[in-house]
Amino acid sequence: MVRRDPIETGGIYYRLLPEGRVENYDGMTLSLQAKRERLDLNRNFPSRWRGEHEQEGAGDYPSSEPEVRALTDFVARHTNICASISLHSYSGVLLRPYSYLSDDELPVEDRWIYQRIGEEGSSLTGYPAASAYHEFRYHPQKIITGAMDDWMYDERGVYAWTVEMWSPQSQAGIGEYKFIDWYREHPLGDDLKLLRWSDEALQGKGYIDWYAFDHPQLGAVELGGWDPLYSFWNPPPKLLQKEIDRLPRWLLWHNLISPRLQILHTDALSLGEDHYRVRVVAQNTGWLPTDVTRRARDMKMVRGVITEIELPEGARLVTGSAREQRGQLEGRAGKSSSPSGWAGQAVDATDDRVAIEWIVHAPAGGEVLVQLRHERAGAASARIALPA
Repeated sequence: MVRRDPIETGGIYYRLLPEGRVENYDGMTLSLQAKRERLDLNRNFPSRWRGEHEQEGAGDYPSSEPEVRALTDFVARHTNICASISLHSYSGVLLRPYSYLSDDELPVEDRWIYQRIGEEGSSLTGYPAASAYHEFRYHPQKIITGAMDDWMYDERGVYAWTVEMWSPQSQAGIGEYKFIDWYREHPLGDDLKLLRWSDEALQGKGYIDWYAFDHPQLGAVELGGWDPLYSFWNPPPKLLQKEIDRLPRWLLWHNLISPRLQILHTDALSLGEDHYRVRVVAQNTGWLPTDVTRRARDMKMVRGVITEIELPEGARLVTGSAREQRGQLEGRAGKSSSPSGWAGQAVDATDDRVAIEWIVHAPAGGEVLVQLRHERAGAASARIALPA
């Protein structure tokens, strides 16, 4: 099938339609049938949800569908989650929020980190990283809401991605192309490359040659064209494993940049007369800050580091609290690589550490137990002997 030229006349032309019977056919006019399920789970999440009158597939209300409700409930109950990556098909791209707002609305610190994570993702998977709003909209004047990655970032405060796996265009050697715009307009040469790829890589199974058929309503028609389930929407079975193998290293890398709370130093100093100064220094050894995103910090979504001390029998605290909450600890993500000192960016403050001190009165000596925990950065503990 070759697209008709804007001023072409006098030829034989075809109208492309899906297979099947036509409901309420009047013999002349046709309209596309609505999808049977009329639902898109990735429009049903709570973030900026809009009803069916504004966005098809959104469902009856936010999280109305049991699959989405189960997922949002699980995430809400597991506050240690630091990242979200949803696997979809297709287009061969790593998409990041927002779907409904410009990058200018992202906290700039989060945008920088998104760019770094995306660069690593592109290097490890071969998929380009893109903004859903700027590079993956189905219509330039319409937005998408209710997506999982937007909800995970905007309301849970973690870096979230949607991976659109598989790109027949890339397989066919088309190279760089605009993901959505390509389907509206592209050169004929791209179609020829795709057909050649189908013939060579899929043994012609991706594209069915057109053949005559007597339709019960429309009369003489032809059936054929692309088999989208086999070629466009999913990797063919023999290529599935290779396509999946693109992802694990990036998924592991994304996991390894999470915050991690560790105890860096402990000591106990005798002050005389059964008094001791106990000190603990903890550090976030992860690349990301303990609350993960600037969005989470601005919205105060995550509690700071919790510190607790347990004393031996007969001991008491003179200064300090048995339990208190400290702030967030930075990671290495915000550190500059420049030694120039421009705008103070080369200053490497110890904002990834927290020091806690207590003065303990313990007539019988013994040891204290110090425990630190953070809902996203984990927990660490140490037993500290009081010197004789």
